[in-house]
Amino acid sequence: MITEDRAVFRDALPEGGRLIGLDVGTKTIGTALCDAGWSFASPAVLVNRTKFTADKAQLATLIRQQSVRGIVIGLPLNMDGSDSPRTQSVRAFARNLDDTGLPIFLWDERWSTVAVERQMIAEDLSRAKRAERVDKLAAAYILQGAIDALVNVPLG
Repeated sequence: MITEDRAVFRDALPEGGRLIGLDVGTKTIGTALCDAGWSFASPAVLVNRTKFTADKAQLATLIRQQSVRGIVIGLPLNMDGSDSPRTQSVRAFARNLDDTGLPIFLWDERWSTVAVERQMIAEDLSRAKRAERVDKLAAAYILQGAIDALVNVPLG
């Protein structure tokens, strides 16, 4: 199941459970994990993209090791909310993960990288350090936004 509707995703996980957040880029996939109670998200590993099969295997290992119950994928919409070629690529990526059997939630990530970059600049991190951390931190930002929205959805 792939959805952009937070109530549908929430209903698919009535008892909560650990989630993985993904910031899918062309060269890397930033990952983040949250606790089973959906309180906080933390950056996890950075997956260097190769072939989809290898990328999926790395993600499947992380999902299994961390007892993940659902997947949140950042959806890079245009500023007006419309799809772009990049958005279509991320939707295809989600469809290719659908056979994991886990519910997949596509979450609007329009400002995630900008917000993370600004925070790292405010912390005076060098360009090199920002470059190595941005995708994992963006994944955590995406996942935190999603879980904040999910905990405010009435069960029903």
